Amino acid sequence: MGIFFVTLQTDILIEDSRMRFLGNIEARTDSKGRVFLPATFRKVLQQESVEHLVLRKDVHEKCLILYPDRVWIEQEDFMRRKLNRWNKQEQQIFRQFVSDVELITLDSNGRFLLSQRAQSMAGIKQTVRFVGVGDTIEIWSGDEESTFINPTDFSNALEALLGGKENTSE
Repeated sequence: MGIFFVTLQTDILIEDSRMRFLGNIEARTDSKGRVFLPATFRKVLQQESVEHLVLRKDVHEKCLILYPDRVWIEQEDFMRRKLNRWNKQEQQIFRQFVSDVELITLDSNGRFLLSQRAQSMAGIKQTVRFVGVGDTIEIWSGDEESTFINPTDFSNALEALLGGKENTSE
């Protein structure tokens, strides 16, 4: 009987979340800035017994990201492991990432308040677009021309990124 060694790559975040948000749904804020979270997304949250969400501005795009509380905690823990609290720049990055958030709780009707600050960061006027992106939900201004790559560029990008690589799943 031989000895087997397993090498674990510790710098990869392994998602153990069953939550999967899919879809692209348009909605409108009311005069107070409240918006209904789409029913398909609320259903996923209810199935996973999620009561709280964390909202933050995306670091790359002009949109907001809603994290279910467990997903946020996983992300925060991952960042803490990767960033050294004794390195000034890394601590500043971590501080900004975790402090620039808003805690969200849905009301009994499935609505939540999009603060003026959040609306301003994402350029939201009244129309919003919820986009399910795996274990998070992006919130885009519905007034934007397009938040997606045109179909031809998307196809070309997928081919360039994945076309020559071994793919074990369809």
